[in-house]
Amino acid sequence: MAVALTRRRFTVDEYHWMARVGILGEDDRVELIDGEIVEMVPIGPTHVGSVIRFTGRLARQYGDLAEVSVQNPVRLGEYSEPEPDLVLLRPRADSYRLALPTPADVLLVVEVADTSLAVDRRVKLPLYARAGIVETWLVDLPHDVLHVHREPTPDGYRLARAARRGERIAPLAFPDREIAVADLLG
Repeated sequence: MAVALTRRRFTVDEYHWMARVGILGEDDRVELIDGEIVEMVPIGPTHVGSVIRFTGRLARQYGDLAEVSVQNPVRLGEYSEPEPDLVLLRPRADSYRLALPTPADVLLVVEVADTSLAVDRRVKLPLYARAGIVETWLVDLPHDVLHVHREPTPDGYRLARAARRGERIAPLAFPDREIAVADLLG
C-alpha cells in the first residue's frame, strides 16, 4: 500500500513568528514561496555588481517617481513572501515601515539571474504572475539579455520579449522614461 505524503504549508504570519522566536535567524538566507521555506541561491560578485548597477540606474531614472527597494520582502498573499533583487514601488508616506509592500504597491520587479536562471524562470516568474505583478524583468546575465514579462495571468505572463543591447526599454508605469538596455546590463 502506497502512502501519500502531504506537505504542510506555512503562512506568512507563521513564517514571521518563526523569525521572532528564533527558529529562523537573521543570517538565514531564506524566503517563503508557496508556503515552503526555501533557501536562497548564494550570491556571487557578478550578481552583486549587477544588482548595484541596476539599483543605481533605476534610482536615477525613476527615483523621483517610485521607491526603489533592494532585496527586501514583498508579501504576495497568505503563503508567499519572496525577496526580489529589486522592486520599484508606489511611493508611500511611511516608506513601507508600517507594512510590507503587496502586489498593489509593486510597479516593477527585477530579478538578476546568474546561477539562479532556472529557478527564476520556473518558480519566481509564475509566482509573480499569479500574484498579479504587472511587470517583471529577468536579467539573464549568462546570455546578456533582459527578459521583459508583462500581462500577468494565473498561468504566467501573457507577453514576454527579450530586450538586448542597442535597444531602449521603459517600465509600463513610466512609458515616457526609457533607459538603454546596455546601461542596465553593464
